[in-house]
Amino acid sequence: MNFPKSPFLFKINKHPSPLSDKKREEILKNPGFGQFFTDHMVIIKWTEDKGWYDAIISQYKPLEISPASVILHYAQGIFEGLKAYRAKDGRILLFRPEANAQRFVESAKRLAMPELPKDIFLDAVKQLVKIDQKWVSDHPNASLYLRPFMFGNDNLLKVHPSREYIFCIIASPAESYFTGQKTTISVWLETDYSRAGPGGTGTAKCGGNYAASLIAQNNATQNNCSQVLFLDMVEHKWIEELGGMNICFIMANNILVTPALNGTILAGITRHSILKLAQQMGLTIEERPYSFEELKEDVKSSHLKEVFACGTAAVITAIGRIKYKDGECIIANETCGEITEKLRTQLIDIQKGNIEDKNGWVHSVRLS
Repeated sequence: MNFPKSPFLFKINKHPSPLSDKKREEILKNPGFGQFFTDHMVIIKWTEDKGWYDAIISQYKPLEISPASVILHYAQGIFEGLKAYRAKDGRILLFRPEANAQRFVESAKRLAMPELPKDIFLDAVKQLVKIDQKWVSDHPNASLYLRPFMFGNDNLLKVHPSREYIFCIIASPAESYFTGQKTTISVWLETDYSRAGPGGTGTAKCGGNYAASLIAQNNATQNNCSQVLFLDMVEHKWIEELGGMNICFIMANNILVTPALNGTILAGITRHSILKLAQQMGLTIEERPYSFEELKEDVKSSHLKEVFACGTAAVITAIGRIKYKDGECIIANETCGEITEKLRTQLIDIQKGNIEDKNGWVHSVRLS
């Protein structure tokens, strides 16, 4: 697929002293997730008078903002997450970046922010990947994680939509999201705190959602769990999503159940892709409410066979144990199920260009 042409000509200010090949290769041997950053970043500004202007790619460096900036006081900020992959033939591939561009628009609408045109979003991603292409590793589990974000930068202590915004993209080499991960992870079912409620910002990818989840994530960590699993805010009955990813359940009769997008759950791009692949594999898809009581009964009767988390960072990660205040549920003897593994393998093979992309999801970045 080709990228749409952007109306902007990006000003390129190359880093005067980028990291040496030797140091970069050392980092790429074990980058972890979100610990290291590439040499460059994208910055585009917006004001009421000028609209979007001053598109620059420059060296990665601290931002200078006012102490009264809207983002610091009222959290008017959104972000996205997508990955670039190195194919065996040397190409660099992006997976469904147009979906990220569209979700960025929807998040901006919800937080009363200006909409960044999708062609500019995509061109900015392409430009950064192109200039930092040496950071896209060819290691089997490696990728370059791209973090577009935008925030209000008005320096006025009045509760209001900002009159100035900064859009940025930074990039970080990545491997496994869950460090030290074995075959499966354990998750903590949170009953005291909720992630989002009806009419709130649950469908927007904004920092406030994640900040609100951190105390619950602390509870998960204290119970030796990798992630927190939230119930709905109204009835505290229905499973919604994890702290940073969606969740799917595989039943004995080849049915994939996942909570419906009800206005409080983020519409994950990986989630959507998995549902499509699962349907193409012959599974029946049920997007519907699924209660924790129902889950416990399905585990007891062995009707529930596999559970996995899914998201850009985690890809597909099997869940083997769900802990809660009064007990725990163990799924499939804490082993990664056959369908989970098949879906994960197929998704990664598409992302890395190892198999045919029948759905038109993969974009190749022109590097010259």
